[in-house]
Amino acid sequence: MAIPSSDQAVLDAVEARAERLVSRAVVWSNLNSGSRNGPGLMAVLEALESEARRLPGKVERVDTAPIVTVADDGRVVEEPTTPALRITARCDAEIQIVLTGHYDTVFPADSPFRKVVTRPDGALNGPGLADMKGGISVMLGALEAFETHSEKDRVGWTVLLSPDEEIGSPASAPLLAELGARGHLGLTYEPALPDGSLAGERKGSANFHLAVHGRAAHAGRAFEDGRNAVAGAAIIAARLHALNGQRQGVTVNVARISGGAALNVVADHAVVRFNCRVPDAQAAAWVDATVREIAAEPPFGGLTTYLHGGFTRPPKPMDAAQTRLAQAVAEAGEALGQPIRFAPSGGVCEGNNLHAAGLPNIDTLGVVGGAIHSDQEFAWPASFTDRANLSALILCRIASGQIDARALKALRMETMG
Repeated sequence: MAIPSSDQAVLDAVEARAERLVSRAVVWSNLNSGSRNGPGLMAVLEALESEARRLPGKVERVDTAPIVTVADDGRVVEEPTTPALRITARCDAEIQIVLTGHYDTVFPADSPFRKVVTRPDGALNGPGLADMKGGISVMLGALEAFETHSEKDRVGWTVLLSPDEEIGSPASAPLLAELGARGHLGLTYEPALPDGSLAGERKGSANFHLAVHGRAAHAGRAFEDGRNAVAGAAIIAARLHALNGQRQGVTVNVARISGGAALNVVADHAVVRFNCRVPDAQAAAWVDATVREIAAEPPFGGLTTYLHGGFTRPPKPMDAAQTRLAQAVAEAGEALGQPIRFAPSGGVCEGNNLHAAGLPNIDTLGVVGGAIHSDQEFAWPASFTDRANLSALILCRIASGQIDARALKALRMETMG
């Protein structure tokens, strides 16, 4: 099907911004914004805010609640968070689109990986460039171009850029749930899979922290008086690991055991930190119940246990609404000469949250690259314009009614019952 002239004008506007799509993402990626690097997050927030003001609509910072965490000694503590950035346009329009992304990365403030360089093959290697500062640039570029469309007034949109996606969105989850409930369709800008495919169904994810408390004692003079929390934590960790293979598609990853003190002291505290991935709601219920049963039974006397955490990302299956939306996106890609494929992913993102709130969404509309969460992370420069064109055409087709966002929302709500 030929691209209408009104849509082509929008695509031409994307092409006119091609160089800036890449250059501003490079600037952002050269600013470290690890999830717990407050000053770095604020620096990127200010840079994003400046770019957001190029768009029509309201630009505002949205305060987020402190994050509740478990320290290595088992204490429950609160960490402050930086604001989310929200951009809204035409909130009274008949169709409402939700676009989300995150400006935090996995790289801590002291990471030596902090500058974008060009590889010999032309790819750009840099921290958070693919995941997902490049995606944010693609998102904003698509919106800038879409604002030239003749039917733009039919579509209102809200952008939410959050500071905590890489740690499970504990602070921004309520904002995502609110947007998911009132929007018609969602677009999220995680990087595409390494071969350029988009994520289809996604597993759900839970993060748990199990604090184990024992009794300290001298390891030589009074060993019998102690109750070793680290030993207890190790036994519990083995029980958790044994859950692997018990149910199809369920994985339990014991990521870390912390605690203890000097070698001549019986440890009186420890924390087991672990992640669970599940394919569906039934598996999530099984994991949650089983983990709580294990946590409630200390492996020997004199220990107490306290379980913190749970599911932060519900599973995102390819239900009827997701399947229909994926087909519409594939058709837009075909019109652009971009073959679009969908593949299942064990990874999770804000798309899980939006889906759980009732919003059909595509969540890997960002750049094409790979090796994310490592110092080899890279993105292909040409993919910035390609993916901005894809999003821009999706928005054009929503405005013209070729993609019926309201019908997709109704189908999603029907599935939820």
